[in-house]
Amino acid sequence: MTTAAHVIEGTRPARIPEWRRFIPDLRLGLDNLLLHKLRSLLTMLGMIFGVAAVVSMLSIGAGAQQKVMAFIEQLGVRNLIIEAKESTDYDTHNKIRRTSPGLTFQDYRVIQANLGGIVASTPRKRFIPSKVFPKPQMDLPVLFGVEPSYVRIAGLRAVDGRFFDAEENREARPICVLGEGAKASLFGPTAAVGQYVKVDAQWLHVVGVVGPQLSPGADVAGLSAQDLNNLIYVPLLTAINRLEDNKSELHDEIDGIYLRMADAALIPGSAELVRGILNASHRGAPDFSVIVPAELLAEQRRTERLFNIVMVAIASISLLVGGIGIMNIMLASIMERTREIGVRRAVGARRKDIVRQFVIEATMISFVGGLLGILFGFGMSRLIAWLAGWSTIVTVVSIFLAFLVSVSVGMVFGIYPAVKAARLDPVEAIRYE
Repeated sequence: MTTAAHVIEGTRPARIPEWRRFIPDLRLGLDNLLLHKLRSLLTMLGMIFGVAAVVSMLSIGAGAQQKVMAFIEQLGVRNLIIEAKESTDYDTHNKIRRTSPGLTFQDYRVIQANLGGIVASTPRKRFIPSKVFPKPQMDLPVLFGVEPSYVRIAGLRAVDGRFFDAEENREARPICVLGEGAKASLFGPTAAVGQYVKVDAQWLHVVGVVGPQLSPGADVAGLSAQDLNNLIYVPLLTAINRLEDNKSELHDEIDGIYLRMADAALIPGSAELVRGILNASHRGAPDFSVIVPAELLAEQRRTERLFNIVMVAIASISLLVGGIGIMNIMLASIMERTREIGVRRAVGARRKDIVRQFVIEATMISFVGGLLGILFGFGMSRLIAWLAGWSTIVTVVSIFLAFLVSVSVGMVFGIYPAVKAARLDPVEAIRYE
């Protein structure tokens, strides 16, 4: 008895591992897709365009956000910037001046006296000269009158020569430092250090050139969209005593104040204190703005996350349409292959084998469509960058997200046709014409 049982047990077929059951279904699914190439390609179009839309939209958003965030980081997370809101016409100017003196050196001194933790600070006097010699090849450079501490606050780096020092500022010496764009516009490939630049009626000796800086493409939270490379830096007292502001009657005594704090943790309290001081001295007039780069950076990151969610949601509509297309084609395929399903059931295929077969086919469609969509989306982002001149960045996250969603959509929309196929009666399916 025992021997017979052992013989019977020995002849029992070995259990097939579950993962090996997928191999015949993969071959069968691939053969079916290749048998109907055009139909398979048309079914994939929804996936291709959907994934391409996700990848290209996220690449455009990532490029724009990275540029803005890099500019904000350049401003310095330990810095506070105060910008004067200067008037452009006499009526508005006179109306504001009845209550507020504008941004002044007195404001700067009061802030220094009452605000603790300042490690570097400078006022700023800015204006566009009426004429410059040598004649610039591009727009007229903007003149920045600042103190030497501006180098530390703005993170400037001299690539040729040097920046001016405190003594040169006290003596209001006629010297200047050029931004990279101003140097290229005024002197081209020729060395600028040692040359002279005539700003309005004043000759300035060039003592240095600073490296390139990021510039915003548009206004950012009160900061104007100016080219930070097309600048001429001069000592603050040189700008006030030697150079003429051609619209000085409409301008404040100073138009900006830069403060660098010892610790980023001091920034929120310091910003509130500065606003309180200026509100008191300006009698509530809204003629200034306090810009906190650390807060801008945090807000920009929140905006980036929201933007990405919105872009993915919009682009996912295309994936949804593609999923509906897959379901439609799979339902049509079931009608065509009813006898095949009946034969498989008759020779022993289980319902879950039929479900697995059709889900694998739907997943393969979305898988291949996702791969083609990634390539198409990458090409679209490069084409947009070339045609529009935008900065686009295709990230690994955007590729993974688009691909994951496309495969998931294919699986989800393939389940219903697969279950419907598995529920067919084998006898009726074999007799189906």
